[in-house]
Amino acid sequence: MMMSQPSLDVLLQKVDNKYTLVVATAKCTRLLMEQSLPDGYPEEQKPVSLALWKIADNDMSFECARDGYK
Repeated sequence: MMMSQPSLDVLLQKVDNKYTLVVATAKCTRLLMEQSLPDGYPEEQKPVSLALWKIADNDMSFECARDGYK
């Protein structure tokens, strides 16, 4: 059984700070809601939880830019 969310300690190892985690999670969630659910993730999971798991599993990449996140 999959936990509802990965631990904050794991997530903070993937990003430089909590603000970056929030922005990356929001952008990933928005993308997930526009697309169909990715393979390997249960349909009953909420989009924000899926986004957090994608960040924890290194399934999502993002880049910090001077004018915002890509």
